[in-house]
Amino acid sequence: MEIYKLNYTDKETAIADLLAKGVYVEVTFEEVTSLAYGEGVQAVVDIGQIAEVPGTYDEQGNVITVPIYYNGVFYDVMCIQDIDFGTNEVFPVECVHSFAGYAQNADGPVDELLNTL
Repeated sequence: MEIYKLNYTDKETAIADLLAKGVYVEVTFEEVTSLAYGEGVQAVVDIGQIAEVPGTYDEQGNVITVPIYYNGVFYDVMCIQDIDFGTNEVFPVECVHSFAGYAQNADGPVDELLNTL
């Protein structure tokens, strides 16, 4: 299994690259086109923006300190094939997402699940 953590400038660029690499494929049913996972792809998670510095809020939910975000949008991909994502692949130490059963900072080839018992 391969786990990739990816960063793109925007969602449109991400979708175009994921389509070009076969992570996503377009499918049409009754004149409606949508995205589906390509062959060997187990999951794609659109994480969106990630806060570098979280915002703070009062009891009513009003912003006290505006959050500061890392540049771009982030995706996690789990698949069985090795894909070269080039400079879009990132290697965070503290991850905001993990796939069930895998370490929080898992990336690249993953051969074993966590012992969760």
